[in-house]
Amino acid sequence: MKKIISKRIFDFTISVLITVLFFPIFLILISLIKLSFSGPAIFRQKRVGKDGGEFILYKFRSMALNAPAYAPKPKEDDSRITKIGRFLRKSGLDELPQFYNVLKGDMSLVGPRPEMPFLIETFKDRRRDRLSIKPGITGLWQISGKTKEPIYYNLEYDLYYIKNQSLFLDLKILFKTLILFFRMLKPAIQDCKITGNDKLCA
Repeated sequence: MKKIISKRIFDFTISVLITVLFFPIFLILISLIKLSFSGPAIFRQKRVGKDGGEFILYKFRSMALNAPAYAPKPKEDDSRITKIGRFLRKSGLDELPQFYNVLKGDMSLVGPRPEMPFLIETFKDRRRDRLSIKPGITGLWQISGKTKEPIYYNLEYDLYYIKNQSLFLDLKILFKTLILFFRMLKPAIQDCKITGNDKLCA
């Protein structure tokens, strides 16, 4: 119980700080998304959290409004991805609204990937153990360098994290996630300049 309370305090504190610091960036990205197309700038999708409870996950919209909510992961040249959406995906900034999920208590900063309901229905035995804690914005699998492999390979990373979770491990994962974010951000910005979309691909 102590660990759970400490993790919640840590998650809430960091999420408040990130929300305050990044608030101007939130507004800029929302404005750029709205310039790209009409419709909501925030994408909402039902996901499954701790103990199988469902919640609404938030992301910056990166695809056209007519794109199916649960379509397979699109390729980079998918025509349904908007110009600003391509930048958001490459940089990882599309995940920023999930800090609101952390503030609400639906997610943690670090934890297993939040899965879609229809995938959870196929889970058996060990895979269901992933639902024993809150899903996270990032995790061991995301920093493993193996994210291009099929997503079901993340099971062992998630189970290892659940068994060994600690504040120190969370800090280590968050630090490596931050490094990975800046590595992704630079080429995403360069790609916008190469394609001539100097206003962050808007």
